[in-house]
Formats: sequence, C-alpha cells, structure tokens
Amino acid sequence: MERKISQQVNGYRTQDGAGVNLVRVLGGGTVYEYDPILMLDSFDSTNPDDYTAGFPMHPHRGIETISYLYRGYMTHKDSLGNEDTIGDGEVQWMTAGSGILHEEKLPAAERLLGVQLWLNLPAKDKMVAPAYHSIKNSEIKEIEFETGKLRLLAGEFKGTKGYSGKYLPLDYYDVHVDPNSSVTLDTDPERSVMLFTLLGDAYIGGESVKEKTAVKLTTGDNVTIRATDKKAQVLFISSKQLDEPVVWGGPIVMNTKEELSKAFDDLRNGTFLQKTITY
Repeated sequence: MERKISQQVNGYRTQDGAGVNLVRVLGGGTVYEYDPILMLDSFDSTNPDDYTAGFPMHPHRGIETISYLYRGYMTHKDSLGNEDTIGDGEVQWMTAGSGILHEEKLPAAERLLGVQLWLNLPAKDKMVAPAYHSIKNSEIKEIEFETGKLRLLAGEFKGTKGYSGKYLPLDYYDVHVDPNSSVTLDTDPERSVMLFTLLGDAYIGGESVKEKTAVKLTTGDNVTIRATDKKAQVLFISSKQLDEPVVWGGPIVMNTKEELSKAFDDLRNGTFLQKTITY
C-alpha cells in the first residue's frame, strides 16, 4: 500500500544560538505527530552573516542531534574532548544521553545548506553515555538508479548498510530525483516515515509539496517521490515510533517533569556531566 501525506509543515523563520538565522520546521508543536523526530531546523543561506555567529557551548540531555550539511561546514567541539569539522555532504551524530556540553561553529562558505534533526532517545536510554561520531563522505554510499541517486546517510537501503546508531533504528537518505522523473522507495510498514523537501518542489504520494516542507506519511510499504520540471532533493527519514511522554525544556528532553527538573538541578549544581565515552 502506497503511503500518502497525513500532514505538511512549513515552519517559521527564527534565530537560535548566538544569532543564527534558520527555519524551525519541526518543534514542540509537532512532537507526537513526527515521533521520534523532535525537531528539524533548516539552514539555507548564501550570506555568512546569517550563520557565522554559530551556537556557543550549551548542554543537552535525553536526545541525539544529527546534522547534515549538503553544502557548507560545521565545526563541533564538546565536553568529551572531541573537535571535528564536517563539510559538503557529511553528517555529525551526537548522542547527548546523560549529558553533554557542545558548541557548533559555522565558518563562512559559498552556501550553507542542510538540516539538524533532534532524534528522541527511548526512556530506557535517556541516561546512556554521551558520544560523538562524524559520518564522512568516504563512509556515505551513493546508490544510482535510473531517475537519480540516493545518498545513504545512515541505516540501510536494499541490503546496503550505512552508519547505524545504537538506540533507535534510523534510515536516513538524501534522495535526488531528476526533472520530470520519479522514484518509488520501499518502506517498513512498522516504521514512522517523514520526508523533507530540501531543494525543489516535489509530488509525494501524488500530492504537491513545496520546497523546505516536512511531510508525515501514513502507514504503508512504499512511497513515490516525483520531481517537477526541475530536480528535487528530498530527505527521507524512517524510524521507530516511541509513543512515550515527552517533557521538553530548552536543550533537554526527558519523559517526566521530575526528570527535567533533575537535569536543570544538575546544571546548577555542577553534576550534569556524568559519563564520558566516545565511539
């Protein structure tokens, strides 16, 4: 059965960090519809003044942040001692778990284009050890098909495996569809699936979707993406719905008010950073 669109979200322009202009597409109002994706921020600018202020050191607990830059650069530095830069087609995957402090710098580039997702952690894994991993272009497989190509950012596609996170299954594809062409992707009927039109308008499940729009799909075992007379670049994100309570305060996402209060108490008391491990 073909998946159709159950919801479209365009988001709104805002600033975050030290003054980074972005579009917040998913956030507090879409938590349960897009479960387990908590947030999606979209970046697209040819003006470095929009983003070079970056995101100064700040805490996270209870989530994983996954940043994909199709164009531009991002330098990550954290309380585990990691310092790493990705650029042009690469991914940063950070597990906040029990607590981490990190900063993200965005050096000037010809164009900054990409997204950051917040992937929720299951209740049983909220307090796992924090970690950081970058997925460089050498690890990202590009799979050609007749009407375009697919970049396997994470997970699996038709038996080809990419980077896999530890806590929730995540298939994350960057799908490029040639003008006036289409591609049909098989989907696990048990998974929650959303798409984001990174570049170009597209037809998804037969419905028109404008550029920079997130769509949640109904259940089914496939979805068809069709480009207009221009190329479409669509991010495909598939994971396991958690159906757990979400209590969200700024950079921290827990399951109860008590857990959230404890996190902020830890920040005030200097006990926020509990574990250190890298992988």
